[in-house]
Amino acid sequence: MELTSAQRKLVFAGVVLVLAALGAFLIIPNTLDRSGTGHGRAVGLTAPLPTASPTQAPASQPTTAGGLGSTPAPGTGPDIYAWLPFSQAGLTAAADLVHRFAAAYASYTYTQSTASYERQFSGLATTQLITVLARGFATPGVAQIRTQQKQIATGSGRITAIRGFGSNNITFVVAITQRVTGTKGTKQTTTSYAVTVTGAGSTWQVEDLELASAGNT
Repeated sequence: MELTSAQRKLVFAGVVLVLAALGAFLIIPNTLDRSGTGHGRAVGLTAPLPTASPTQAPASQPTTAGGLGSTPAPGTGPDIYAWLPFSQAGLTAAADLVHRFAAAYASYTYTQSTASYERQFSGLATTQLITVLARGFATPGVAQIRTQQKQIATGSGRITAIRGFGSNNITFVVAITQRVTGTKGTKQTTTSYAVTVTGAGSTWQVEDLELASAGNT
């Protein structure tokens, strides 16, 4: 049955309210075992890096047993993705890219060259952002500490929410966990970042990285 204008407005409002839950439903289960706008900003760099419950849909639009990420059975309600600028497969592809980027961002060794660190982002980030990340990796003070303390870092990312989206971009809130070992012992930290990807379909690249606490910029 075709929706009325009022029903469409209700569904759109529901979509906005459940973005965070939608991201969690589709993405978070895949993160446990995985080791912006062109500004090209990066924070934290290579030094030690200092769920929402689903909202009930309007009564006139019942949810499915499988949750918001499921394809509704005939007659049970609209397909939310029909009102979004990306498909479920596209969202999943973007999320997978973010997981791989987070691991690359927080992983390095003290014997690694800047060029080697740059190659970790091949196919994951824009050229502009990779340049910024490489510059941070090569910063004299940071590089000296990394070498002196013989640091080896491994990292991973866990998407906690979708902050926003446009016609060709999605901003995820990502908890990046980094474990650093070296002559000073072992330290593990988790920091929340806003990671913006740009693209469409199954083709995405990270274009912006900043602390989540910096807000939408």
